[in-house]
Amino acid sequence: MPDGAPWHYLDTAATAQKPQAVIDAMTHALGRDYATVHRGVYSRSAQMTLAYEAARKRVADFIGAKSENEVVFVRGATEAINLVAQTWGVTQIGPGDRIVLSTLEHHSNIVPWQMLAERTGAQIDVCPLTEDHRIDLGALEALLTPRTRLVALAHVSNVLGSVLDARVAADLAHSVGAKLLLDGCQAAPRMVLDMAALDCDFYAFSGHKLYGPTGVGVLWAREEILDAMPPWQGGGSMIERVTFEKTTYAPPPQRFEAGTPMITEVIALQAAIDYVDALGPEALFAHEAALATTLRGELRNLNSVTLFGPEDSAGIVSFALQGVHPHDLGTILDEENVAIRAGHHCAQPLMDHLSVPATARASFGLYSDESDIAALLRGIERTQRIFG
Repeated sequence: MPDGAPWHYLDTAATAQKPQAVIDAMTHALGRDYATVHRGVYSRSAQMTLAYEAARKRVADFIGAKSENEVVFVRGATEAINLVAQTWGVTQIGPGDRIVLSTLEHHSNIVPWQMLAERTGAQIDVCPLTEDHRIDLGALEALLTPRTRLVALAHVSNVLGSVLDARVAADLAHSVGAKLLLDGCQAAPRMVLDMAALDCDFYAFSGHKLYGPTGVGVLWAREEILDAMPPWQGGGSMIERVTFEKTTYAPPPQRFEAGTPMITEVIALQAAIDYVDALGPEALFAHEAALATTLRGELRNLNSVTLFGPEDSAGIVSFALQGVHPHDLGTILDEENVAIRAGHHCAQPLMDHLSVPATARASFGLYSDESDIAALLRGIERTQRIFG
C-alpha cells in the first residue's frame, strides 16, 4: 500500500498477482525482443516465432497434451468455450439434442450453450449439487440420454472451491457418446493437469488466473476433434490459400488463430507456467487448501457466518455474514487493506440455489499466508461492531 501498510490480497480466484518473472518476460517481449510472428523473414521475427511456438509446446507439456497441435491460443476461457460452441457445437448439435451443465457453472459456461441451444433447437439439462455443494455425479448419470451431445462442467468451482471428479464425469459422458468440456480456470493454477488421465474432450483456462497476463488463454481439444472443426473467425494466418472463388484453411491450431496473435501475452504465459511448475502444483494446492481449512474453522466459530461449499475446498471460501450485504463487508474490509470478492461471482444460478443475492469470497494464492486470514478476521470483527 502507498502508506507502507501490508495489503492482504484474497481475490486470486478472480485474477492472480503476477510474479516478477512474468513481468520481466512481458517487458522483454514488448521491447528488446518484439517482432511479429509467422510473417517476417527477418531474424527477429523468426526468433519471436520460435519463442511463440515454444510456448505452445510448453503449454502442451504442462497440461499433458499429446501434441502442441492440440493447443489453441485464445483471449481467455470465455473465448475458448464460445469457440467450441460456435464451431464444434454448430456442426454437432441439432434440434432435440441435449447439453448438460451444472448448477454451479460460471456464466461463461452457461451463456454460450444457451445461445447455441437457441440457434439449433437443442435443450439444456442442469445437474444439481450434493448437500455439500459438489456436482452430483449420480444425478449426472441419471440425466444422460442417447441424445446428450455435450457435458460442460467446471473442474473446480470459482465460488465454492469444490473439485469435480473429472475422470468419472468423462466416463459417464462417454458412456452415452457425449463429449466432455471442462472449465479449468480454477484448476490450472493449482492442480496437476493430464489430459490423457482426465479423458475429457475439451479443456479451457485463462492465463491471468495462472499468474500470467490478461488477454490470453488456452483451448485444448483432441487433435481429431480439432481437425473436424470449421474455423470460427476469418482473416490472416488461418488460411492456406485465398481466392475470390474459394478459400482453403490451415490445419489446427492455426485454423483457429485468425489475425495477429497475442504475442507478448503468450510469451509471458510460458513464464507463468514455468514459475508455477517450479513450485509444484501439488504443493500449491496443499498450501491453499490448508489456508482454506483454517479459515473455514475460524469462520465456523462465528454464529453470524454461513459457510458454503465442501470442507475440502481448493483454496476458495465463500460465506455470508448475517445482516451485512457482502458489498458492505467488502467495502469495510478494503479500509482494513483486505481485498475480497463480493457479489454473485458470475454464477447467478448458483446464488439462486444458495438463496442469497451474493456471497463474500476469500480466495488464496501461492503468496497467501495466515496473516491474510488474521487480517480478514479483524475486518469481519470490525464490520460486526459497525453493524451492531
